[in-house]
Amino acid sequence: MTGSRSAVLVAFVAAVLSSFSAAPALGDDVVKRDQRAVSKSGIPYRPDNDQAGPPELVNAIRARRGGKLLNLDRMLLHSPNFAKGWNAMFAAIRGQLSLEPKLRELAIMSIAVLNKADYEWAQHEGEFLTAGGTREQLAALKDSQRAEKNTKLYSDAERATLALTREMTRDIVVSGGTMKRIRALLPDQEVVELIGTISGYNMVSRFLVATGLELEQ
Repeated sequence: MTGSRSAVLVAFVAAVLSSFSAAPALGDDVVKRDQRAVSKSGIPYRPDNDQAGPPELVNAIRARRGGKLLNLDRMLLHSPNFAKGWNAMFAAIRGQLSLEPKLRELAIMSIAVLNKADYEWAQHEGEFLTAGGTREQLAALKDSQRAEKNTKLYSDAERATLALTREMTRDIVVSGGTMKRIRALLPDQEVVELIGTISGYNMVSRFLVATGLELEQ
């Protein structure tokens, strides 16, 4: 009797182990889905559906994004009030200022390099080209300090924008010479808008890096 019970027990254990060994593929898929739902910092993204946040806010963000939510939005939506303010501010920067779009995008791309914000670079590469930038200018921006001196690829206003961006990002204090230079090239309204844009996208880059955002698949 003891022998037969042992045999049954062994058979049962073997069957259970067999069922586990047949399941890894499903388990791997679950892990991959979980990984895509969590940033590199360990903070999860909000779901990319109607449960992401308040419907009115989610719809407003989708409208600005062409109907989609970026991983950035899915992170911001952990705090709907913060996301609301963020969306309003950057909607203004991106679509309601007098500043030339190319100067705006030039500053953003330079900040992405200076602060090692790869997500920011990837999201704005197409925007820079659409605003009139070239592939050659993009390549040169990988060394933004050298780009400041490149008279063949960049205009006076573009080089002054790069200098202002570097000083605001790296040094915080802007030299008198750089401020005088940018004010000689742009009206004060656009100078203020450029300073605000550089400030805003420095915030963006720091948020992106700290939260460990990854590019959308």
